[in-house]
Amino acid sequence: MRLPAVLLAVTCLAGAASAEDLSGTLQKVKETRKIALGYQEASVPFSYLDGNQKPVGFAMDICLRIVDAVKKQLGMPDIAVDYVAVTSSNRIPLMVNGTLDLHCSATTNNADRQKQVAFTNTHFLSATRFAAKKAANINTIDDLKGKAVTAVAGSVNLNQLAKVNTERNLGIKIMPAVDQAEAFLLLETDRAQAYALDDIQLAVAIARSKEPAQFMIGDETFSKPEPYGIMLRRDDAPFKALADRATAELYASPEIEVLYRKWLESPTPPNGINYNVPMSPALRAAFKNPSSSADPDVYAVK
Repeated sequence: MRLPAVLLAVTCLAGAASAEDLSGTLQKVKETRKIALGYQEASVPFSYLDGNQKPVGFAMDICLRIVDAVKKQLGMPDIAVDYVAVTSSNRIPLMVNGTLDLHCSATTNNADRQKQVAFTNTHFLSATRFAAKKAANINTIDDLKGKAVTAVAGSVNLNQLAKVNTERNLGIKIMPAVDQAEAFLLLETDRAQAYALDDIQLAVAIARSKEPAQFMIGDETFSKPEPYGIMLRRDDAPFKALADRATAELYASPEIEVLYRKWLESPTPPNGINYNVPMSPALRAAFKNPSSSADPDVYAVK
């Protein structure tokens, strides 16, 4: 059946208006027919390079779901994906200047960063914990009393360790390390009895060590949960709404369990390392009630 000429004209005008109404990232993607995803080469297991030098990881898979939503909304299944390697220091400037459309990694969503960029729904919650050798029989923060504990100099982790040490009067001998490699070496060689760091980074360090079975990570935390989010530009409400819908749908589906197990509880490329990080109750709750809030209290399990 043919549409009447007037109705056909109105339909065409509506389509044109819809296209003209696009703004921000969606307009840019429609015009260039490509979307730029920022990744970090060693932000394991969120974004990193596999054996074929291809960007992969938990956050990368989430970003690709957002890309699928963009293709669907724009009616453009052939949008190309440009992968852009970034660092911790240049990821925000590259987002602000328009080089990146999404940043897919382990970027902490906090109030200071929200002054420059936006985030979509939280995909991971990290907190400062300690690692120790199982043989040391150190299970709680109070068990660290009088022990030597290392953390990276100048890190938030060291500040949190010092704060708890003072508040609980534990008499911990704090040993600042130059970097994560030195800190883990201090633990490995028994010069320190524990090592305070973000829990996910501790899990990665242990999994990559010579004898992973020697180590454990304490359940007790030195900090409130810190949310990781996919980063996008500020003041782009239509694109953020799309990203929030896409991630909320993913987190409400059984697929998020599959993706999580793939990257955090299974052998991962290129070396088949399993980081053995079960989904925490707080993260499970966050997936059930998606939020892009930077407030740690939002993610506290009640």
